[in-house]
Amino acid sequence: MLIQPGGHFTTTNASLQRLIGFAYDVRNNQIAGGPVWLKSATFDIEAKPGPGVDVPAGPRGAPKVRSMVQSLLADRFKLTLHRESREQQIYELVVDKSGPKLKIAADSETRRPQGLQLGRGELTGMAAPLSLLAIQLSQQLGYSVIDKTGLSGNYDFKLAWTPDAPAPGGRADGSSLPSPSDSSGPSIFTAIREDLGLRLQAAKGPVEVIVIDHVEKPKEN
Repeated sequence: MLIQPGGHFTTTNASLQRLIGFAYDVRNNQIAGGPVWLKSATFDIEAKPGPGVDVPAGPRGAPKVRSMVQSLLADRFKLTLHRESREQQIYELVVDKSGPKLKIAADSETRRPQGLQLGRGELTGMAAPLSLLAIQLSQQLGYSVIDKTGLSGNYDFKLAWTPDAPAPGGRADGSSLPSPSDSSGPSIFTAIREDLGLRLQAAKGPVEVIVIDHVEKPKEN
């Protein structure tokens, strides 16, 4: 999926599941119901904002593009859905027994970049709160990660792991999660303990789920 300047949205061979995930900013395990072709049928889409609709460049424009894709799904796929809370497998981000290994960002360093920078097998925090780290870990693992460290403030840190290693809990249907200790070799779980002094522990908790009420295959243009 690609968001081009001006809010133009293009995608090739994207499943409906993937389109819904983008439009509503949810992961696969947060999408319930739907037809058997939800994951198998793929679609090519080109969409652009209507006349007079201003879409900011970069991440600031993402909410408007998501809203645009939501309207497209409702119009072309006749998609209707509702949200509900369901208990699912999650991860809790907690402080490891060894203690945190995080550097508190200096208050005076206000002009440098702030947030998270993601690379292949790398995640760098720049004056970032741990709540933001939890969100990014949710994207990496495919399961909700809840910050339960009790650590406030902004931190500088670097997390490095082996991205090719199979990620525990890789199933997207919300079924049983393996324990983080089941991972073999370098993994994101090991890196979180060794680099940050934090730990991910499997748990169950409420997760907001998108439930598909109705959807149809669109007709070709």
